[in-house]
Amino acid sequence: MTEFDRLAEIVKILRSPEGCPWDREQNLYSLKSAMMEEAYELLDALDNKDIDNIKEELGDLLLHVVMHSQMAQEEGFFSLQDVISNINNKLIRRHPHVFADEKIVTASAVIERWEEVKAIEQKSKPKPKSVLDKVPNNMSALQKSENLQKRAAKYGFDWDNINAVFNKLEEEFSELKTAYRNNDKENMTEELGDAIFVLVNIGKHMGVSADEALRKTNSKFKNRFAYIEKRLEQQGKDLQSSNLEEMNVLWNEAKKIGK
Repeated sequence: MTEFDRLAEIVKILRSPEGCPWDREQNLYSLKSAMMEEAYELLDALDNKDIDNIKEELGDLLLHVVMHSQMAQEEGFFSLQDVISNINNKLIRRHPHVFADEKIVTASAVIERWEEVKAIEQKSKPKPKSVLDKVPNNMSALQKSENLQKRAAKYGFDWDNINAVFNKLEEEFSELKTAYRNNDKENMTEELGDAIFVLVNIGKHMGVSADEALRKTNSKFKNRFAYIEKRLEQQGKDLQSSNLEEMNVLWNEAKKIGK
């Protein structure tokens, strides 16, 4: 028995009448939030290049794949073997330059061929009302914005060059400032969203993920703020007894030492 077989057997036992009451209570749709949480924990481990944690979080995510497959089999929908067989066949179909006689030598050509094969596969499936319907609703707003814009760009709906996007960003910032000066809360919300949307597009033109960029900035902010708290404690102070000027000095200290 391989370790993967052992995992599948463990999950089967947990779901059995002799297994765990909590595991038996779950169904195919009850663990969505938990699975999303595990995915984000894996992303965090990858961002931190924490190899031990990457290994652990991959295992946690794999558990969800096996658990969902087991629950689906109990409902008579599909089995774990069906899931594995499906991805195996998809990988072979979408890599004809590896598993067939096609000759593709560049990464960009691989992506083009992948999309061609994918389009052929989609023809046998029910056609969505919009090409944007394939973008999942459960993504974060920033991730969804990236995916919506990438998908629209495939059909030519995008600015021709990044300079045009920068011009659009200036326009959106101007409209945001006007909404603020008018104290128009509803319009401020709309214009802020428009500005963020354009920033995401700038990232797309640069080949930079806005979601990844913001996650890194969030992490940087958290580390530098923790440095401020630590240094204040060393000085016999805390956040409540400090002021913005003192905190800015410590913030710049954190920047200098690479926090």
